[in-house]
Amino acid sequence: MGEITGRQVFGFTAGAFGIIIAVNLLLAYKAVTTFPGLEVSNSYVASQDFDRSRLAQEALGWTLTASYETAEKRLYLSFVDANGRPAPLAALSVLVGRTTEAQDDQTPEMVNAAGLWTAPLDLSEGKWLLRVDAKAKDGTAFSQRIGLFVRG
Repeated sequence: MGEITGRQVFGFTAGAFGIIIAVNLLLAYKAVTTFPGLEVSNSYVASQDFDRSRLAQEALGWTLTASYETAEKRLYLSFVDANGRPAPLAALSVLVGRTTEAQDDQTPEMVNAAGLWTAPLDLSEGKWLLRVDAKAKDGTAFSQRIGLFVRG
């Protein structure tokens, strides 16, 4: 085995740091390009209305349950009021996507079938996030984020 020279040590050190810098640049690029965006444009303004909106939503007494049937490729949402009956919705919008990127986002057209909201939706295996926004008949907003895990 030969002697280790200064050039070899420098080459090894430069190579190691080069790999570390390349990986950091790749991770920074991926973090910036896959970020889906801001939740609100001004968090201070949004915080001023948060408690009032939360209390109004809690007063509705609604419970939201989401499920996905892989074989049927169908999403189901159940809104139940405090008495266990289907909650009367005036409007409903749903955004289904991944938590880390916006390229898989989908906005299914939900239809009410006997008190159960449903839509055909082709989701691949993994973790999904549902952003559900609804309005009660009196105009009270209901908003909830639900994690959904799809098994293959």
